[in-house]
Amino acid sequence: MVKLKFFERSDFQQLINWVETPEFLLQWGGPNFSFPLNEEQLENYFKDVNKVNSSTWVYSVLENETGNVIGHISLGNIDRKNKSARVGKVLVGDKNVRGNGIGQLMMKEILKVAFEELALHKVSLGVFDFNSIAIISYEKVGFKKDGLLRDSRKIGDEYWSLWEMSILENEWIEINKN
Repeated sequence: MVKLKFFERSDFQQLINWVETPEFLLQWGGPNFSFPLNEEQLENYFKDVNKVNSSTWVYSVLENETGNVIGHISLGNIDRKNKSARVGKVLVGDKNVRGNGIGQLMMKEILKVAFEELALHKVSLGVFDFNSIAIISYEKVGFKKDGLLRDSRKIGDEYWSLWEMSILENEWIEINKN
């Protein structure tokens, strides 16, 4: 099992260590970060988050048994008027726990925040089409594909396409009623 705690400056170095390549940084952080990831970039990312009325909440993911930080996730674009938000920065950083359903557990925890704490109606995310493991994980927790944004990011000489996915409040309730 996992739990979320607000991301802190003391978590910066762990996150930096996990981001080993420019391609991985793009998958994790989008175009807002440049390789190599550093503390200055994380300070900018961190400056307006995790406050009561912030539009972004950023979390470190802890393994319950050990208390070790094993991942990172955020809930951004929090729109309280339209009751929506976007999951981003999803990373199972600890390679020793990958492949054990940690991604699904992380998503369930962030969706609890979204639907139960913030009472949102819709949560969306974007995932590159070649990241089949992540897509399967997101579908297992209830996300549905809304559409493919073809050739949405240019990486070197190639383009990457992005699936837009979402889950609605009533779908979350249905999945979790037992």
